[in-house]
Amino acid sequence: MVEDNLTVVLHSKGNLRLEQRPIPEPGPNEVLLKMHSVGICGSDVHYWQNGRIGDYVVKQPMILGHEASGRVVKVGSAVTHLKAGDRVAIEPGVPREVDEFFKSGHYNLSPSIFFCATPPDDGNLCRYYKHNANFCYKLPDNVTYEEGALIEPLSVGIHACRRAGVTLGNSVFVCGAGPIGLVSLLAAKAMGASQVIISDLSSDRLAKAKEIGADFLLHVKKEDEPKDMAKKVEGMLGCMPQISIECTGVQSSIQTAIYATRSGGVLVLVGLGTEMTTVPLLNAAVREVDIRGVFRYCNTWPVAISMLASKKVNVKPLVTHRFPLEQAMQAFETTRQGLGVKVMLKCDKNDQNP
Repeated sequence: MVEDNLTVVLHSKGNLRLEQRPIPEPGPNEVLLKMHSVGICGSDVHYWQNGRIGDYVVKQPMILGHEASGRVVKVGSAVTHLKAGDRVAIEPGVPREVDEFFKSGHYNLSPSIFFCATPPDDGNLCRYYKHNANFCYKLPDNVTYEEGALIEPLSVGIHACRRAGVTLGNSVFVCGAGPIGLVSLLAAKAMGASQVIISDLSSDRLAKAKEIGADFLLHVKKEDEPKDMAKKVEGMLGCMPQISIECTGVQSSIQTAIYATRSGGVLVLVGLGTEMTTVPLLNAAVREVDIRGVFRYCNTWPVAISMLASKKVNVKPLVTHRFPLEQAMQAFETTRQGLGVKVMLKCDKNDQNP
């Protein structure tokens, strides 16, 4: 193994560096991975630009990256289900203790959870990375490394649709056609939604949504009134949607989603905006519109792998830019400028294929 572990490290707000780190040694329940594909998430860029997200503050150098796949090169002494050479997708959230949330199957809500690239935990944007083997999932031969890396954002969409109760024949309104809005669209379609309408400010993003299966596109302008937008949603669908999935975190968009959702329906909040948001709560209350939160995901990797392997879901069109790890700075700048949809970093010098 060549001693090259080029790593993307955020030292402080605005201070992103490429540096060499030692290749880690896996513990008994861990595997050492040669990283292949790592997607850049909006949260990675947010930490770089702001040094924090809410209460999570970068206080020491932190390795970025949490949308990832790689190949096992070494297994810990207690690992039996993986071997060197296995291609795996990485679930970045690993519970540290068997608490009430773990026991009830909601391990994503555990306050002590380890999560890649969330202070103070390091991510996996590097050549070599060690991870808990139970949160590394073997990829079938017909699923690429890039698809494996995209399971992380896809999982947000799956979890959101599960929380919303998407099922056969539902009409669904997705607010925001960024990466998370697009995977929510894909998941909703795969789970049986008959009609999906998606909104965004960007016509390019709406075009991508159309390409991957959106039935209706709603182009939004910043000055549009939420009640007017809700009426447009109803007009285009021919009915009010049973389910709305809000992926922007923008106040006016959340308001639109409440007004648009059918009485007795469900609104899930995926996008994270400001801590305090003004919403027409009474409107939701008297119409029994359930408002549900979403925090990351849990128990989604196996179903996501099945969706990809069976070709029920195609995430490949989401990747619009690829950079070798050495060009991480350009890759982050591309994401910051909002170009394309998903920027993928290729960590293996000898294999830059999808």
